[in-house]
Amino acid sequence: MTYALPYTRRFLPVLLLVLCMLTPCSGWAAAAGTIVVGGDHNYPPYEFLDKDGHPAGFNVDLTRAIAEVMGMTVEIRLGRWEEIRKALQRGDVDIVQGMVQAEVRARDYDFSPPHSIINQSVFARRGARTVQNLGDLKGKEVFVQNGGMMHDYLLEKNVGAAIFPVDTHIDALRQLAAGKHDYALVGNLPGLYLSREFGLSNIVPVGKLFAGQPYCYAVKKGNDQILSQFSEGLAILKNTGRYQKIHDKWLGALEPPTVSWRRIVTYAAITALPLLLLLSAIGYINRRLTKEVALRTQEMQLQQQQLIQADKMASLGILVSGIAHEINNPTGLLLYNLPVLKKIFRSAEEHLEERFQKEGDFLIGGMRYSQFREDIPLLIDEMLDGATRIKRIVEDLKDFARKDTSQMDQSVLLNDVVRASLRLVENSIRKTTGNVVTELAEGLPAVRGNAQRIEQVVVNLILNACQALPDPGKGIYLTTGYDAERNEVLLLVRDEGVGISSEDLPRIADPFFTTKREAGGTGLGLSVSASIIKEHEGTMVFESQPGEGTTVRVALPALQGA
Repeated sequence: MTYALPYTRRFLPVLLLVLCMLTPCSGWAAAAGTIVVGGDHNYPPYEFLDKDGHPAGFNVDLTRAIAEVMGMTVEIRLGRWEEIRKALQRGDVDIVQGMVQAEVRARDYDFSPPHSIINQSVFARRGARTVQNLGDLKGKEVFVQNGGMMHDYLLEKNVGAAIFPVDTHIDALRQLAAGKHDYALVGNLPGLYLSREFGLSNIVPVGKLFAGQPYCYAVKKGNDQILSQFSEGLAILKNTGRYQKIHDKWLGALEPPTVSWRRIVTYAAITALPLLLLLSAIGYINRRLTKEVALRTQEMQLQQQQLIQADKMASLGILVSGIAHEINNPTGLLLYNLPVLKKIFRSAEEHLEERFQKEGDFLIGGMRYSQFREDIPLLIDEMLDGATRIKRIVEDLKDFARKDTSQMDQSVLLNDVVRASLRLVENSIRKTTGNVVTELAEGLPAVRGNAQRIEQVVVNLILNACQALPDPGKGIYLTTGYDAERNEVLLLVRDEGVGISSEDLPRIADPFFTTKREAGGTGLGLSVSASIIKEHEGTMVFESQPGEGTTVRVALPALQGA
């Protein structure tokens, strides 16, 4: 959907002059640039490059989530830790997503509130002596990561150990496992992760020198603006529960394993038969309760999300009402004054024509009159059309955000709902594709229900179609019609997107199921839409093939036959 403004572009100076006379001047804000976020390329599970060379890990997901909630654009660069620190000092990197906060670093860096807690452990080959404190390392040969926390600390304290810097934690652990030197000082969780991942079964942690060190975002000293944005985003993620989901995804799997049921049963059998019977009964009840709690929890989560959405919509209604008032004032001036200007021009045109006939062509406002008399009316008409369109969009936005009265007895015209929905998501469509085709059947009967809720469904389906398109050359097609045999009004939303797999298609409207989890999807949009259609006693059916797009068929009972 594109809009050509040929006259406005050719005569921009005249247009700006008229607008400045009719509306207050306003400043222009510079667009925010991309924030470069640095990190270690081999520090799993916090941050690392996956098998395809893409950034992955807890820190990476956390950074992307913060960027989303704060509306920032970020570029994540992972490399050798020593080089990333140098890049931060040079200004090539704006912020690092994981650095241990310590006094030795306080003079060079500012830190956010911690997003994790790091335990620094001493690893050794099995059978090595336990390390209780730094003094036990005197005279020993110790691996550390070059530029890492333990490297900084040992250099400052000068404990008398022979220090062997390596690029990554896995380099230290591999060489230690191969029999080189005595110890490796690495993060406890990365050490356990890498030992398990690479099968280094002959090395174990033999002491925790530093427990509970804060692991934070860090910037070069004085870069408070970027740091405050990440700190605020981190607080939002923790308050909304999204942080915990990211934490559980990457770090929860490394928690110590629980005792197996086999060992519990064996111990109970040895102890006493009554205890075994009691545990069996408790286990049976616990399983039943667990299933019931899981079901109720899912229902409560859905209700909570719906309540949050309702509260957001109520807040949006208040904001839109205020913004609409501010927009409508200057828009009203345009709608009132532009016809007056056009009338004035037409009145003056007679005298200008007389002069033109007597004197020939002349300049007016830097433009020849022969061109002026043709183009100025068109400029005024274009501005009038634009002001009218602004007014219509504001009214659509107010209708969409208006508090839902939950009344289901309205007479709703589906074509009007589709047109209003398209206007609301016009910006998203324009960013995604230039190929949107609508075929709205004339004379459709009305349906009984709630116009705002049906509009919510249509908006959701259009946005899902936009997100499914792989490139702007693909299209979206909206068709309305009437099934006389079933007395149903129909809406078909078809996209030429990536499609849905046969395994996922039956679950596409289930609560919290989403194929876009990494992009921030919640799995509630289609679930809520399906519930709304069900409330209207209608149906919503999905048809899709991977690589061939998706078609959604919505059918609603008509009030009367067409």
